[in-house]
Amino acid sequence: MNPERFQQAIRTLLEEIGEDPEREGLRKTPERVFRMFQELTVGYHESPEEIIGDAVFHTDYNEMVIVKDIEYYSLCEHHMLPFFGKAHVAYIPNGRIIGLSKIPRIVDMYARRLQIQEKMTVEIAETLQRFLEPQGVAVVIEGTHLCSVMRGVRKQNHVMVTSAMLGVFRTNLHTRMEFLSLIGLKGQSVG
Repeated sequence: MNPERFQQAIRTLLEEIGEDPEREGLRKTPERVFRMFQELTVGYHESPEEIIGDAVFHTDYNEMVIVKDIEYYSLCEHHMLPFFGKAHVAYIPNGRIIGLSKIPRIVDMYARRLQIQEKMTVEIAETLQRFLEPQGVAVVIEGTHLCSVMRGVRKQNHVMVTSAMLGVFRTNLHTRMEFLSLIGLKGQSVG
């Protein structure tokens, strides 16, 4: 991002909505918004290869591994308003596991881009499938979207739930239901 162009765009935006960018409270707003967007879109400058590195380990363990309640924050690509919630990620190893901290970092990498929840869910699942080649991967993401809370339909208490089920999570109903039960969504029709 070009800092000068970005900050000029924010000044122009402020003028277009009827504000004075030179007003005391707004003088440093273009710089603050620039720094905020650098932080909120850092995922564009990260890759799964960098995040995962050498944190894939060989193992005989072949039972379900779940990391649940991973908090995330993202920006909707349609209105650039925040959406946030929790991601639940599971996989069944096929000879390889990944370091625990890598799964939340993968979630953050995809969340820290302009996104739609549906795409983010699939990206996380496909990344784990590609790097681990497990028996299966399951990702469920719950999200509150400010684009439908603050504007549009203006409904305060709804949550969007998306899922991506690969391998045995797609083909084996018992495995899928075990995962959903363990993350607290038993009986929900997900996937």
